[in-house]
Amino acid sequence: MSLPYILGCSRPELTKEERLFFNDNQPFGFILFQRNCVSKTQVQELVYNLRDSVNHFAPIFIDQEGGRVQRLKEPVWRNAPTSGSFGKIFEINEELAAKLVFQNARLIAEELQVLGIDVNCAPVLDLLESNASDIIGDRAFSTNPHITSVLGRSFVAGLENGGVAPVVKHIPGHGRAKVDSHLSLPKIDTELKELKKRDFIPFVALNDAPAAMTGHLLFDKIDSRKPVTISSHVIDTVIRDDIGFQGLLISDDISMAALMGDLSSITKNVFLAGCDVVLHCNGNLDEMKKIVDKNQGFGVASKKRANKFLIKLTELKKQRKAIDYVTMLNSFNQSFGDCL
Repeated sequence: MSLPYILGCSRPELTKEERLFFNDNQPFGFILFQRNCVSKTQVQELVYNLRDSVNHFAPIFIDQEGGRVQRLKEPVWRNAPTSGSFGKIFEINEELAAKLVFQNARLIAEELQVLGIDVNCAPVLDLLESNASDIIGDRAFSTNPHITSVLGRSFVAGLENGGVAPVVKHIPGHGRAKVDSHLSLPKIDTELKELKKRDFIPFVALNDAPAAMTGHLLFDKIDSRKPVTISSHVIDTVIRDDIGFQGLLISDDISMAALMGDLSSITKNVFLAGCDVVLHCNGNLDEMKKIVDKNQGFGVASKKRANKFLIKLTELKKQRKAIDYVTMLNSFNQSFGDCL
């Protein structure tokens, strides 16, 4: 039986202490970062050892959006374009943009699955906003909710076609944030009515995604005291009801500065609010020891959602469509290059 945590590790290889900790605590899954990814064979070995450290099937997560946020870097791996570049193409040729997003996501899926990575924390469904922090910026497809919805759907389809599960983010919408939530807590004072007309639209359009990641954001007009990740009001009324998302809800990294307090208390509050899984990314073993509580199992509803997610992931792998990677890559590069 796994515990509802997704954890990182500190290096390109698993340390003895990490292996013992993971074996003793059985996290639901693991997440990789650039510090963990040096070469293809090294990542394959790390993935094998992470999975071997627990006694259940553990999904391996990564952020491979393209542009600024991709943990698999050149020269070993392909440098995928920014999401924003596809939004600009959409304004000229909608059909071509959707096709290119699908191809790009399908190529990413191929690049991940060969390493044993089966979940991508993407696409970003946040909107590009003027006068906002550049933490989102060209990670967003567009300022337009419709364009974001269409291209987000294409990205999801491309990943799933390649047997990789998507995690849409940062629900219910990070675009208006004027500060980087890695550094401090963004406060968004927009009325709920306006958020429903704009920010929530892409998340409603993709509310059937198997998983979503919260944004550490304070929506002042919805819950003036608690940010999304620890607000049962936002999770219940906005994410589950207004947006209609019923999949696996994963917190953003709880070591980010937007969440104040000691990690043990933060973790408890995340679960109390209704998040299904807590994410901790930096690979700091001392921090993980503060976060993980063996008595914190999945709740009944969360367990159902976690099982549904794992079943979906298994189905995606079985239904994965084979491609000729080089042929698709050449086709993508030609078509994408013609648009520049």
